[in-house]
Amino acid sequence: MLVEKYKNYVFRTVFAILRNEKDAEDAAQEAFIKIYYALPQYESQGFKTWITRNAINHAIDTKRKLQRFHESGIDTTPYEQIASPEESVVIPLLRKEQRHIVRNRLKELPKGYQDLIYDYYICEKSYKQIAIEKKLEIKTIETKLYRARSWMRKHWKEDDF
Repeated sequence: MLVEKYKNYVFRTVFAILRNEKDAEDAAQEAFIKIYYALPQYESQGFKTWITRNAINHAIDTKRKLQRFHESGIDTTPYEQIASPEESVVIPLLRKEQRHIVRNRLKELPKGYQDLIYDYYICEKSYKQIAIEKKLEIKTIETKLYRARSWMRKHWKEDDF
């Protein structure tokens, strides 16, 4: 009865925060589950207000989770675990092609940054290793890497890779 009576109201409340119908449907269902389990804590002070507060809090939590997921931009599941035997051959080839593209793009960097980016990202050397090899302070390496990353963000688009 609870769901039947308040389903449209909770959906509209959650949708106002999430602005996505599919996410709002899922969040509304999850909100009703939380509301059901929280019924013992209800203190008879405006049931609709209490439901609204619970739905809004759940929608905000959902929105935060979705934002974190979209910000990270990567699936944490390793490709090898979900790949079929045919795909397991394709993935290393795609990685090799991507490394080749990155190496070619490194030539576009200003001369002072090329070796540094290559050492840090391709050779996977630490700041300390690079500093010793180049006879520079670690702080100098950090600064140059920061400037190189800034240059790349400014001049390259993510779609280029």
